[in-house]
Amino acid sequence: MPGSLLLHGRRGVGKQRLALWLAQSQLCSSTSTPCGACQGCRYATELTHPDLYWFFPVPRAEVSDCSPEEALAYMRGVMRDRAKDGGLWGPTSGSEGIFVEMIRALVRAAASTPAMGRRKIMILGDADRMIAQEGSDQAANALLKLLEEPLPDTTLILTTSEPGALLPTIRSRVVSVRVAPLAPEELRQWTEADDVRAKIGRIDQTILERASGAPGALLAGTSHDTAAAHASLWLKALRGDTSDRFIAVLSEKPAGARGAFSDALDALEGMLHERLRAAVDDASPHAASLTRAQDAIEGARERASHNVNPALITAELLRELRLLGVNA
Repeated sequence: MPGSLLLHGRRGVGKQRLALWLAQSQLCSSTSTPCGACQGCRYATELTHPDLYWFFPVPRAEVSDCSPEEALAYMRGVMRDRAKDGGLWGPTSGSEGIFVEMIRALVRAAASTPAMGRRKIMILGDADRMIAQEGSDQAANALLKLLEEPLPDTTLILTTSEPGALLPTIRSRVVSVRVAPLAPEELRQWTEADDVRAKIGRIDQTILERASGAPGALLAGTSHDTAAAHASLWLKALRGDTSDRFIAVLSEKPAGARGAFSDALDALEGMLHERLRAAVDDASPHAASLTRAQDAIEGARERASHNVNPALITAELLRELRLLGVNA
């Protein structure tokens, strides 16, 4: 394992689940692959291992003006809550983020001595959600120092669905690994597991195809359906005339780009990804345009992360997609 690793890929494909599995493999006392029986594996599975630290987007109010110790205690609590779900949690809200207090807690924890084993594992999920605010420069510099000078007893794993939103100085200091979506048959088999069936019920073929190989999309529940409907309106506007596109643009709320709007961008990416897969299988000339369409969506996400008005982002995105011929 490298000292610093970046797992990137589509939202919902399981990057943080993979990060937790890698953490368990590092904390297992018997083999390089998690045995599931030793104390280290049990604690890692229960998310109570003292050498496992996991930070992911949370509501601002929960960590506002916290000390590093208080922020870490809060994250320990939400980790235990996620463990109660058997590892089956949905995506975080677009309005949640990773705040300065959390980065300070991560850096403080990294400087500590391992409590049980030989290593500490630090996971920073959805690292692109780091929010710029007062004091964030110091926190970012501390994180960069940790990446530049990795501690010999610490492994740092970052995950992101938007690698382009990360600072180039961060991307240049990690080993990047792309996490691909599950194949259709793999995703179907996952939905048939007893614990998954108990969580989300039976999934019909239409919903399975809409998930585009991302288990997290199926765990999103009704929020995924809402996002998919939002994305479908954009595609409908592309098929229509100028008035349809004006309506789509003016229907966007003037605020909240990091919430439902970002979820809709994820849904649109999934829909176009399915078209891209079919185009590649058929050796269609549209594959190149659909690939560039994915880049256009990534650009829209980056603008949304800087709180640009969603109506302006939508207008530019629809213009780009029309130029690429994405209108069917």
